[in-house]
Amino acid sequence: MRDEVQHSEVIVERRASAGIIRLNRPRALNSLTLDMVRAFAAAMDDFAADAHIATVIVSGEGERGFCAGGDIRALHESGSTGTDLAMTFWREEFRLNHRIATFPKPYVALMDGITMGGGVGLSSHGRHRVVTERTKLAMPETGIGYFPDVGATWLLPRAPGEAGTLMGLTGLTIDAADIIYTGLADHHVASFRLPDIVDTLAELPRNAGPRDVEAVLKNLSSDPGTSAVKSNRDLIERSFHFGTVEEITHALQKEPGDFAAETLRIIQTRSPTSLKLALRLLRQGRQSRTLAECLNRELGACQQILKSPDFYEGIRAAIIDKDRNPHWMPATPEAVDQAAIDAFFRPPEPPLAL
Repeated sequence: MRDEVQHSEVIVERRASAGIIRLNRPRALNSLTLDMVRAFAAAMDDFAADAHIATVIVSGEGERGFCAGGDIRALHESGSTGTDLAMTFWREEFRLNHRIATFPKPYVALMDGITMGGGVGLSSHGRHRVVTERTKLAMPETGIGYFPDVGATWLLPRAPGEAGTLMGLTGLTIDAADIIYTGLADHHVASFRLPDIVDTLAELPRNAGPRDVEAVLKNLSSDPGTSAVKSNRDLIERSFHFGTVEEITHALQKEPGDFAAETLRIIQTRSPTSLKLALRLLRQGRQSRTLAECLNRELGACQQILKSPDFYEGIRAAIIDKDRNPHWMPATPEAVDQAAIDAFFRPPEPPLAL
């Protein structure tokens, strides 16, 4: 049995016992719009209630990306013009992230190609996460005057050691081996075998559970290779265990080698306000007991970020003018006012309903 319903930007399909959601905006690397979030959430609700569906599979159309994140141009415009779209998008996106994390049926994310920002939220919260040789994952938000969101402040602090701190501050792009090492995915499968995953999962009985899905994925998986993040674990630990951005940059300055030098160079290009905010969110996320706590904290920060000049300057430089030369205010971590960071930690109004 195969039944497909195609929306303009999301394709929803029933294939035997599998419910399939395909992001269908390939020219934009499947970047999320509010309509896509709503169509995705509606499909999740339908599949949860459908006794014929055993497994939900999520993928992105095209060979370049699973999902490159949210449509930040639309968020920039919403904040600039004072519309409700940005906050509505974040609120509904975060609710969807929590839905994925608590979904009652096996949820399989095929993270083929670029997986960034909101794409991490759609995949790494799932129970079964698959990467390929083409997967490139990052949370690059500090480079646009924003911060790691979509529950990343829950996920990243649970990576080994300080790997998540490194990723959250720098926006480091990592490959399959690193993604699995940091706990953001589970299996490496060659991209040409992804159709085999879908076909085999669709053939599972209606009462199939997580162990059945894991057996399928394990049978098709292969060695992802060596993790560069793991290889540099000791350096990362020494440099990123501190509680302030200033201490981290000072530690990196004392480390020899290309990895430390490049990491320091990248941090020095990021928004100082975003770096301070991200580090505090990550540290609080490490102490949080639930994903819901982190999502609510992030939503509160979203309300404040719309008042931050770095948010608009970062998107201008990256997406609108594309000059890659943002002028951050203030320009250094030392100049960031603590009261300005405190303002990001006011609870959201209203709280996220989960």
